Amino acid sequence: MDRVRLGIIGYGSMGSSHADYIVKGEVPGCELTAVFDKDTGKVKKAHENLPEYVSVFNDLDSLLTSGIIDAVLIATPHYFHPEIAIQAFEKGFHVLCEKPAGVYTNQVEEMNTAAVKSGKVFSMMFNQRTNPIYQKTKEMVSSGELGELKRCVWIITDWYRPQSYFNAGTWRATWKGEGGGVLLNQDPHQLDLWQWICGMPVSISARCYFGKFHDIEVEDDVTAFVEYENGATGVFITSTGEAPGTNRFEISGDMGKIVIEGGKLTFYRLEMSERKFNKEFKGGFGQPEFTVEEINVEGENPSHKGITRNFVNAILHGEKLIAPGSEGIKSLTLSNAMLLSSWLDQKLSIPIDGNLYKEMLDLKIKESTHEKEISDVILDTKGTY
Repeated sequence: MDRVRLGIIGYGSMGSSHADYIVKGEVPGCELTAVFDKDTGKVKKAHENLPEYVSVFNDLDSLLTSGIIDAVLIATPHYFHPEIAIQAFEKGFHVLCEKPAGVYTNQVEEMNTAAVKSGKVFSMMFNQRTNPIYQKTKEMVSSGELGELKRCVWIITDWYRPQSYFNAGTWRATWKGEGGGVLLNQDPHQLDLWQWICGMPVSISARCYFGKFHDIEVEDDVTAFVEYENGATGVFITSTGEAPGTNRFEISGDMGKIVIEGGKLTFYRLEMSERKFNKEFKGGFGQPEFTVEEINVEGENPSHKGITRNFVNAILHGEKLIAPGSEGIKSLTLSNAMLLSSWLDQKLSIPIDGNLYKEMLDLKIKESTHEKEISDVILDTKGTY
């Protein structure tokens, strides 16, 4: 096998963006051979924008049985990710899936099981894992350079959205159409990076506010508190209703503190372990000496192209995946746990009860005033976030 014939499922904003860089030859070893969308407008757009050698389908089964693809890239609304991925695995295709992995963990567990059974390459489009700043941060935490984790705080409130954004699509910011708000729409990348770098917590308690700043039924303001196995704690704060917003990720360990903000990585490096200093220092007041280092991080973030190249290289050459598909459930577990904790008004252990979450989500869907049923949502991408 010297190339991967790729079919893109969902030709909206993200799907067409992926198609564009692949057609331009920016992913060596990958050839775009097909796209699919149910929306007639998107089908017309595909015919107009793509080379003649790319087949355009408006029936998913026809694409999956066409014999002209080896792998699929799924860029549809959240609810359809696991469903389509399972179909693709069962037909023997490799799968690259846009974020999030799904809407609730039960369906993602089924997708992961299907992936293992198929033996095919499965990757998530967690394109921020290719960002040199986050890669360096993970290296510093994993290597022990920061020492044992004590606290992490991510304030990610620069997701401001006006009401007109939510009014642009009837499925948007609804339990039926999207399955959640800021946690499902804007935050999957940060939730993934948070657990990728700091690990999964063992418990969580959260306050989610629904329609606090907008006329919507899903969450647009969230504050969550987590605890880790070693006793470390973490806080995650996010919103689509603050302007100007903040994006600051701070990680404290017993050897110092890492701060990521404004595209810079700063390390406050202690000269000795805080725990060691605490035991040995004899004065009344004092703290460990430290230096402030702005870490020079080289290289650009290849982002979506980088993940797609890695996916193709994994198929062709066995390259290790940057974002294994099986890990998509971790960030979704965090968002599901935050919502469930808020609905139940209690602290939860992780992993959560997936059946209970699905029951609560179904109740929210039943109570929704949204006009369309999930099945009426046209298979299309999620739009620009």
